[in-house]
Amino acid sequence: MQHRSLSRASGWRHASQAGFRLQILCAALAALGAGAQAQEAVPAPAASDGLKLDQVVLTGTSTQVSKMKQSLSVSSVDAEQMGKIGATNAAELLRAVPGLRSESSGGEGNANITVRGVPLSAGGSRYVQMQEDGLPVLLFGDISFGTADQFVRADYNVERLEVVRGGSASTLASNSPGGLINFISKTGKESGGSLGLSAGLGNRLWRVDADYGGSLGRGTSFHVGGYQRVGEGGRPTGMNVESGGQIKASITQQFDQGFIRLSLKALDDKTPSFMPVPVKVSGGQIQEIPGIDPRKAFFITPSLARDTTFNKDGGLTTSSTRDGLHVKSNAIGLEAGLDLGAGLRLDEKFRKSSNSGRFMALFPADNGNGTGNSGTAGSFTGTLFNTSLDDMGNTFNDVKLTKTIQSGAGKFNVVGGLFYGSQTVAQTWFWNQYRLSMDGNNAQVLDANGKPSTAPIAEGWTTWGGCCTRTYHVEYTQTSPYAALTWEQGPVNLDFSLRRDEQKASGYTLSGDNANKRWDAASQKTINYKVAHTSYSLGGNYALDKDTSLFARASNGVSFSADRLLYGNPLDGSVPVALNEIDQQEAGVKWRGAGLSLFATLFNARTSESNYEVTTQKFTANKYKANGLELEAAYTMGELRLSGGATFTHATISASNDASTVGKTPRRQARLVWQLSPSYVMGPLEFGASLVGSGKSYGDDQNTITMRGYTVVNGFLSYQINPKTTVSLQANNLFNALAYTEIEGDGHAARALNGRSLRATLKFDF
Repeated sequence: MQHRSLSRASGWRHASQAGFRLQILCAALAALGAGAQAQEAVPAPAASDGLKLDQVVLTGTSTQVSKMKQSLSVSSVDAEQMGKIGATNAAELLRAVPGLRSESSGGEGNANITVRGVPLSAGGSRYVQMQEDGLPVLLFGDISFGTADQFVRADYNVERLEVVRGGSASTLASNSPGGLINFISKTGKESGGSLGLSAGLGNRLWRVDADYGGSLGRGTSFHVGGYQRVGEGGRPTGMNVESGGQIKASITQQFDQGFIRLSLKALDDKTPSFMPVPVKVSGGQIQEIPGIDPRKAFFITPSLARDTTFNKDGGLTTSSTRDGLHVKSNAIGLEAGLDLGAGLRLDEKFRKSSNSGRFMALFPADNGNGTGNSGTAGSFTGTLFNTSLDDMGNTFNDVKLTKTIQSGAGKFNVVGGLFYGSQTVAQTWFWNQYRLSMDGNNAQVLDANGKPSTAPIAEGWTTWGGCCTRTYHVEYTQTSPYAALTWEQGPVNLDFSLRRDEQKASGYTLSGDNANKRWDAASQKTINYKVAHTSYSLGGNYALDKDTSLFARASNGVSFSADRLLYGNPLDGSVPVALNEIDQQEAGVKWRGAGLSLFATLFNARTSESNYEVTTQKFTANKYKANGLELEAAYTMGELRLSGGATFTHATISASNDASTVGKTPRRQARLVWQLSPSYVMGPLEFGASLVGSGKSYGDDQNTITMRGYTVVNGFLSYQINPKTTVSLQANNLFNALAYTEIEGDGHAARALNGRSLRATLKFDF
């Protein structure tokens, strides 16, 4: 493997509308193609490649060519960059990617993630698919209490991260019209390994990371890695609420006609989940309540140690609240790439995962005075989201056949593929309510008279009118044939792809019989429906020279909903099922020279969706439109390196079942979001920072509550003791910025990024 010193030296809608847009784009691409015969790209060394524009893209493409040749907006982050960003989990890591909005204020999982121009109207990542090695982690990104990022860990196993915004993500993956996030694992192709020992400074954290890979001879390679940790979990919780780890392994056999790889994963991890905390609003501005710091507050305290719920089998289950977000995932995967001769290639990916766990976090039902904004009472009512993830297992398979044809008219690649996915979504909800003192740390459970207690003031049978005592088990199967055609001639690359997503859902839902405290057999509803949609994507890339390319693309895609539909309209096939659809256009330029490389993309996105919010118990149906500019850049001058990006977005709600929101700015959508990562090397010493900033945004669709803009600074300093040993110091939110990411529409509770935390790491490479 390359040691750190060597890697430093290397540098760093609607058919008519859609048809009209396609006609315009086709005409533009044809004009590009007309010049193909007149110009041939001449290979030559890149002037600068800080954005790794010559790196082959593996994610969201039908053929493997470089970023410079792809008509996509794509970013990559390698293992060395990940170590400098200062992220403590996958969602924080994603905040450093231009064009990607990742609200990582929920902890290790349950992050809200989207891409430029696409709304964040539901929890999780409705329009962005999170992948490991090219297959989904979960079929849906916005499952309540079970989001994809909960089952992903960015540890030493990751070789690099690839993020595609828009582009062909709508046709080369399912439920991903906004984009793809792909964590690509090491395979042992490069021999060597690392051992890292981390400790918190000022907060309780101990963590061991390790990985090793290499050759076993005769074309066989392996890789194994993982971590184990225990700690407070990012906030001063005063107890160990973070514990567990992961191990991943793979073995690859390379032969003349291709390769075959077997991979394994075992994840068992407990981390705290951070909910909004009580706040008040005055003059449209969020204000803290004395004693509650939104950066540090945590209400799962020793006074609230255990919680007893009604389980899916009709019995009682008592859980430790310290378990927080507890996830288990055991997976086995098989991947193969085979050259069949005569220009034919077969690629196969398979993975079966057993996923389960429990989601436990305390959500403020009020701020001490009902749902008003005074916040003057000494206690508040908290709803304990105790949700059992009974079964979140899945099986995925993606197989594609590629035919390459070389002719005088250029190089053609014809791709035919079939994706099959089976996803179980089985959960049980039972949410007791507790009265807690208005203390951000070590809050006390109280009874209705304000006396110390350990019991809930209301059982789940009556919480919020008994709305949310639920158990359900639904199987979703998705069959998605897809096809793609690419053409390359000299400086021109054109591609067109289609995908037909067909989904079937079957299962049942049950609600609670609140009067008799049991499951209500009469409430059982049968889930039995089908939905389908055909998506397209058309793109082109034109290389003006070896260091400059222009690209354009138009796409249509869909995201099917899962559990968020279950307790609304009938799902027995008697009424249509709502879809979430996006139309996107984008055009941009890629350029490099004189130490600088730049990726600039103009974008337009129109989204149509329906949604259900658990906390407000409201159904919404909205349409959104957005235009903007996305920038990504990298600059190197001697030992100074700069990388960063900015996204400018003008977005509005164009239609809604709530007429008062039409013309307003979608909630949590800032006009400007930006990232900047400077670093400098002085011999064995390197120091730098990762800055993430956001302009102001609105906390509600009526635009009555303003969330102030912020800049969060993560810093790092590392010293290379010798070529194989490095000691480093990392700071998350170095200046302890108060950065709100969301607020309830009535203003009684808001969620912010964690406050300052420090950790030191000693790493050995071997």
